[in-house]
Amino acid sequence: MAGKKRRDTLVQGPKIEKVIFWVTFGGVLCLIVPLIMFPSGGAEVLGDAMNWMTRTLGWLHLWFFVVVFGFLLYVALGKYGRIRFGGPDSPPEFSLFSWGAMLFCAGIGASVIYWGTIEWAYYYTNPPFDIEPRSKEAIEWAAAYGMFHWGPLAWAIYTVPVLPLGYLYWNRGRSVLRLSAACEGAIGARAAAGLPGKVIDIVFILGLLGGVGTSIGLSTPLISAGIADLFDIKRTFFLDAVVIAIWSALFGFSVYSGLKKGIKILSDINVWLVVTLMAFVFVFGPTMFILDSFTHSVGLIFQNFIKMSFYADAVAKAGSAIAASGVASAASGATFAEEWTIFYWAWWVAYAPFMGLFIARISRGRTVREVILGEMIAGSLGCWLVFGVLGNTSMFLNLEGSQNLVEMVAIGQAPEAIVATIAAVGGRVLPVAAPLVALFVALAFIFGATTLDSAAYVLAAVATKEQGGVVEPARWHRIFWAVVLACVSLTLMFAGGKEQESIDALKASSVLVSIPLMAILVLLAVSFMKWVREDAP
Repeated sequence: MAGKKRRDTLVQGPKIEKVIFWVTFGGVLCLIVPLIMFPSGGAEVLGDAMNWMTRTLGWLHLWFFVVVFGFLLYVALGKYGRIRFGGPDSPPEFSLFSWGAMLFCAGIGASVIYWGTIEWAYYYTNPPFDIEPRSKEAIEWAAAYGMFHWGPLAWAIYTVPVLPLGYLYWNRGRSVLRLSAACEGAIGARAAAGLPGKVIDIVFILGLLGGVGTSIGLSTPLISAGIADLFDIKRTFFLDAVVIAIWSALFGFSVYSGLKKGIKILSDINVWLVVTLMAFVFVFGPTMFILDSFTHSVGLIFQNFIKMSFYADAVAKAGSAIAASGVASAASGATFAEEWTIFYWAWWVAYAPFMGLFIARISRGRTVREVILGEMIAGSLGCWLVFGVLGNTSMFLNLEGSQNLVEMVAIGQAPEAIVATIAAVGGRVLPVAAPLVALFVALAFIFGATTLDSAAYVLAAVATKEQGGVVEPARWHRIFWAVVLACVSLTLMFAGGKEQESIDALKASSVLVSIPLMAILVLLAVSFMKWVREDAP
């Protein structure tokens, strides 16, 4: 009887938080339906809104990330860094390898494969600091800037929600993974349980849908391009839809297995696939160029970290605004900072509460210092590995003239350019490149499945009523949010139409939700500091 009751709880319960569930679902429908009915107009509205926000509030993103970075260093290196989630004697729930694997795979998904391989091409033709496009200096900065965008500043923003959520969940004994509850220290228990708390949770869910929708929307064409190359077929929107459908089927296995088996197994497999692919490309690709370029890029970042962190390009912004009669767009003069750094910071902000909820759930037994430094150092190094190996390999192929990847990206064939990079390395060693391309596709597939799985788990947890003890959300509830995520991603891709327009629509969805989420992150930081000061001996 006890086993039957537990199975019923996983399938049918625990009960949902109806206000959060239905209001959020209604908000998603209000986004999806107009974009499906009026795709071109909807994409244009998203683009205009994003351009206004990056131009008007971009400076806020730059300051926010630097302040958060300093705050986390203060916490990690101070006395509060010794606090252990679960109490002083609590053992880690997961091994260091599995913990790091879930942290890394959930946090970046297949997007790191996409941008890590080809991001330099965008910077090479449109570099920062008024550098001449396609010059030697431009390509040096192109190799470094992607690593900056996926480095410590970015991973620091993920850590802010982990602290109050993990402390509330494991140290204060509240069996709830919800941003509103983690803000109690700042806004009070009554507000957190009332309307302000509901608004916080709804904004979080909408932000997560935008952030994860962007990741899945960017990853899907990449996988489709790999499948098209393997089977010699044309990449179409229908093939993209099939990829997401297969993801959903793979997600079913993980949902049935639960957190400790499903997400953990997928993450462990993913890390080994990443290591295998990186090792192959490093050994059989342009090894010396990879080492030299990576070393130079790290030097540029350390030497110019402050400059890159605060680079807003005010003069270029003023000039383009005048030229465009006060209307900014990517085509009429968006600056490098607006188009890339501020977009990336907004994207990381959209993801941050999700990562905070997920990492808090898997970090029992870890100290605050371990979590902060683990994310900022290990997360950055993992991303730098991909950028250093795949990015510099594609750059080398373009420089030596064997692949014209820059032009492929310019005409909207970025996924095909990425697959061409993998195939070129495989062709140097193997009679055919298909095995390496197949490994690459498998890696991207599992990356996407891990992201979808983790996000659906967190969404279901937020929209579930508080229970006594640690209870996983119902299986149907997780599957529901996985389907919603898939629909949001497909809708944004459909609204964008062509490749570059799809990327712009996906980017816009992340930027638009970042401002309210930054305010919530401030409340979370205040809440954590209040609690640890109250509880400190």
